[in-house]
Amino acid sequence: MTLKDLYQRPGFLLRRTHQISAAVFETACASVGLTPAQYGVLTVLASEPGLDQTRLARALAFDKVTVMRVCKGLEERGMIERRMSEHSKRQMAVVLTPAGKKLLQRARGPAEQAYQRLLSPLTLTQRQQLIEILETLTRGLAADARAPFVPLLPPDLVETPAETATAPKVRAARKPRTNTGRSAPAKRG
Repeated sequence: MTLKDLYQRPGFLLRRTHQISAAVFETACASVGLTPAQYGVLTVLASEPGLDQTRLARALAFDKVTVMRVCKGLEERGMIERRMSEHSKRQMAVVLTPAGKKLLQRARGPAEQAYQRLLSPLTLTQRQQLIEILETLTRGLAADARAPFVPLLPPDLVETPAETATAPKVRAARKPRTNTGRSAPAKRG
């Protein structure tokens, strides 16, 4: 393999793009002091107050250690509170504090600026294509992920920017989920 081959490999380019994405976000959100992971947690909790940590982790495709670390940092800053879940004494429910809600509101503008900056080298058509390709990759290889992604909305109700701007498309059948959130092996026969 040559260096040119290495630099054109999808994994290398995706990792590099992720580095750039995080840097662009952190620069845009420096005034509010949020990382992409923290912004994700606050956004999900604003939509689903009292969500348990396991479902929070799955909604963001985080492993349990990552979501606990992010929540601990936000809790220390007074942005969230963790309490015993009303539904299960073994689960911690996570809610935004008033300060967390205020911080999320202040962060929305900078986060949108980061999103626009990240996609600025692309035309509108290229942006739509990129989102479609990334969605296809993440759906097609979901079973290989280290952390499950379980959207809080049913898949038919999740509307992405790419879908909004293009004609309706037929979705591939999804593999049934196991109780771990991973795709179940396909049945043979």
